[in-house]
Order: sequence, then C-alpha cells, then structure tokens
Amino acid sequence: MRKYVLATVIGLGVLTMNAQDFNSKSIAVEKGDVIEIGKPSTFKYKHIKFPRANFIIKRGGIANYKAALGDEVVVTNVDATKNGVTKVDVKRKDGKRFFNTVSTVSINFEDALAANEIKL
Repeated sequence: MRKYVLATVIGLGVLTMNAQDFNSKSIAVEKGDVIEIGKPSTFKYKHIKFPRANFIIKRGGIANYKAALGDEVVVTNVDATKNGVTKVDVKRKDGKRFFNTVSTVSINFEDALAANEIKL
C-alpha cells in the first residue's frame, strides 16, 4: 500500500512540474510599437533578415551594416508561427529605406531580443 501512495505522490509531483507556463516570460509586441536596432553579437546580424551585401550593391545601395545601428523601426506586422517563434516585419521610423534598397525587413523577435540585436 505504501508503494502505491508513494508512486501516486511522485506521479502528481512530476505532472505539476511539467504544468509550468513557459510562455509567460515572452514580451508581447504589437503593430505600431517602436524598436531600436542594437549592436549584433557577431559581425553580421543573425536574427534580423537584412539582405546580403551582393544584393544591396546590385540594387545601387551601400552595404554598410553599421549604418543600421541605432535606427528606430516601427512594427508593421506580427506573425506567430506553429513552433512558437514570433516573426516581426519592421520598417524605418523616418520612412527611408534600409541601405537605400529595402523598405521592410523581418526579425525573429525572441532570438534577436535575447542576442541584443534589438532593444525595446
């Protein structure tokens, strides 16, 4: 009888540990929010989908990723995928294009925020 009670207590303990809500730590972002682009942790931005340098140069732009540092951007679209990743489309607050070629870029929100590529 003691074995059944002990097994039941352990089973309920395991079930309650897995019932924690992990999504409560995420920050909600909405259309119209202003975000600042921060410094990447590496040479290139990993979670902000800027076009590659050769595409920027072909379109007559200047491929200087440091120029995007500190730009304020406005959220234009928020999309949550099936696997829980939030994709955010942004455009510059002043209305100009990124690198004189691209008007909007896509950001993997949670990963970019964790890597300090964006600031709220």
